[in-house]
Amino acid sequence: MEIYSLLIIFFSFIVGVVASTEFDFGTLTLSSLKLLGDAHLGNNTIKLTRDLDVPNSGAGKVLYTKPVRFRRPDLDFPASFSSFFSFSISNLNPSSIGGGLAFVITPDDESIGDSGGYLGVMDAKGGQNGNIGVEFDTLMDVEFKDINGNHVGLDLNSMISSEVGDLDSIGVELKSGDLVNCWIDYFGSIKKLDVYVSYSNVKPKEPFISVSIDISEYVNDFMFVGFSGSTQGSTEIHSIEWWSFTSSFDTKAGAEGHPPPPPTASLMNPTANVATSPPPEQIAPAESNGTANAVQKSSSKCHSSFCKQGAGAVVGVVTAGAFFLAFATLVLIWLYSKKFKNVKSSDTITLPSDIMKMPKEFSYKELKIATKGFDATRIIGHGAFGTVYKGILSETGDIVAVKKCSHNGQGKAEFLSELSIIGTLRHRNLVRLQGWCHEKGEILLVYDLMPNGSLDKALFESRMILPWQHRRKILLGVASALAYLHQECENQVIHRDIKSSNIMLDEGFNARLGDFGLARQIEHDKSPDATVAAGTMGYLAPEYLLTGRATEKTDVFSYGAVVLEVASGRRPIEKETPPPTTSGLNSNLVEWVWGLHKEGKLLSAADSRLNLEYDEQEMTRVLLVGLACSHPDPIVRPTMRGVVQMLVGEAEVPIVPRAKPAMSFSTSHLLMTLQDSVSDLNGMITLSTSSSDSGMDIV
Repeated sequence: MEIYSLLIIFFSFIVGVVASTEFDFGTLTLSSLKLLGDAHLGNNTIKLTRDLDVPNSGAGKVLYTKPVRFRRPDLDFPASFSSFFSFSISNLNPSSIGGGLAFVITPDDESIGDSGGYLGVMDAKGGQNGNIGVEFDTLMDVEFKDINGNHVGLDLNSMISSEVGDLDSIGVELKSGDLVNCWIDYFGSIKKLDVYVSYSNVKPKEPFISVSIDISEYVNDFMFVGFSGSTQGSTEIHSIEWWSFTSSFDTKAGAEGHPPPPPTASLMNPTANVATSPPPEQIAPAESNGTANAVQKSSSKCHSSFCKQGAGAVVGVVTAGAFFLAFATLVLIWLYSKKFKNVKSSDTITLPSDIMKMPKEFSYKELKIATKGFDATRIIGHGAFGTVYKGILSETGDIVAVKKCSHNGQGKAEFLSELSIIGTLRHRNLVRLQGWCHEKGEILLVYDLMPNGSLDKALFESRMILPWQHRRKILLGVASALAYLHQECENQVIHRDIKSSNIMLDEGFNARLGDFGLARQIEHDKSPDATVAAGTMGYLAPEYLLTGRATEKTDVFSYGAVVLEVASGRRPIEKETPPPTTSGLNSNLVEWVWGLHKEGKLLSAADSRLNLEYDEQEMTRVLLVGLACSHPDPIVRPTMRGVVQMLVGEAEVPIVPRAKPAMSFSTSHLLMTLQDSVSDLNGMITLSTSSSDSGMDIV
């Protein structure tokens, strides 16, 4: 019996260790966070909702990827936990309605709740059960019996809060845009939850909300922790600036009123005992109540039969436990050192810290298996400086597109640029980045695979003629994506390679703009630097070829070429002479359509394969939009937001002159621009065959 007692004590000790979790923003990596919905990363913070200056309704969620143990079968009380986080809620348009955010404990790491008053925690159908949330609500919703639009509430499997606190009573205004600090402490053994809120980084002496609750009635053995946020007709931006979390099964701490102690090292968190990076100085959590870990005094009396066996048995158990922990630690150190050694020896490129915080990190082995060793039969396309393979992930069965970097310095630089840009973008008309890999000298990007391929293949290689309604929807989707990149992102993104082969089509023939290998980020209203002209002939604006300066208006020109390509069913540059029935006999699409417009025959540009199955007014509007975007003078070209309004009929297409205008660069302006650019152009522009055969790539 004594042996069994030893085993029970020993394994209970080990289970207690493994059940502990600890992390903070200083230790989290890219693979530690899962972003859902509108959630994205920017400026070293987690943003739960989109950065838009027009009111919208949406929801986002971020979760710690590893489940946290909240119940153990050998204990009659749940885990204790403490979480500290700093957040801000800013509003670009204070007159818009509102939304809010919540700290959540949820059994599901895949789904996200509804927008508006549901805060992304639950959906309107009640299909997401088992959620616990501490909400910070900026919208008074009568349906959920909210007291006002500035409160904290405890949500237990319902958006009607069981406990509510009015933040006006402590002088905290959620919508002020100021940093708000929150401490949430739960004591499992006494089943008590305390919530503290303050502008100060000093923890208040008294909790803002204190309630007795047994969370084991609402949680499973394992749950996910994180945050969700939503907007309802609002431009609110919900940002998590700092987050730390600890949990453990401590039978003493809760009973004595102390927060749970820091956990010891475990397989789930091998660095728990390592000193972690502190939060930013201005938001570093501190406790005014001076809580400290109590030192328990050992009793001099011996009450158990195990103890009475003598000191040898005690020494044996302690020695065995210490040996086990030492052995586990050595194994972990060996595994991690081997992993990091392989990474460092495989390549000299260091990934920037902002890249490390982007979507999921895949292993090279996983992607090699998915693509059958990057077999040539799995190649589905070629992007800027990389080859794209079809892959099937063995764990989930998901079909993905794996982009493999070219083995040259420029290719790797462009890949890092693409990863750093697209990893922060969230839009329904952008190809979604699932994750990345940087091992064995390879850089790989993993995207959603679009079942209907690229737009150029749908136009020119498919047996089925792409119907007009699909073409209109595609053009509107691309315009919406570019409006987002140019005017709705924190930093303006210039794509520089808008063409039909970079526009992918999902199962519903919705457009998804991809391939950001040539993209550049610049601050709004800042003049871009000159570079070597890059892109594909037939899509490039004339001023870009002259100066090497890419702007949003050079993207607009490229979009105009795509519009004319989609409407006419012709490539921007035809390698063969157009058929005799075609007016103008011009191999350049833009020039050809301008010629037809001059002759008053604009509708003759429409794709004859459509057999007149389109609305003539719609076709005329789309062709005029294409010419307006292809105007030689960049100042005259519309913005992409204006293009969206034109396509949906909310704005009129500007008057397009019959004769194509000449370029309006003055001699002095052009000379000045070229002088600014000459040091960056390096004198040479090399031409190579385009992957889509629609023109010539300039690199």
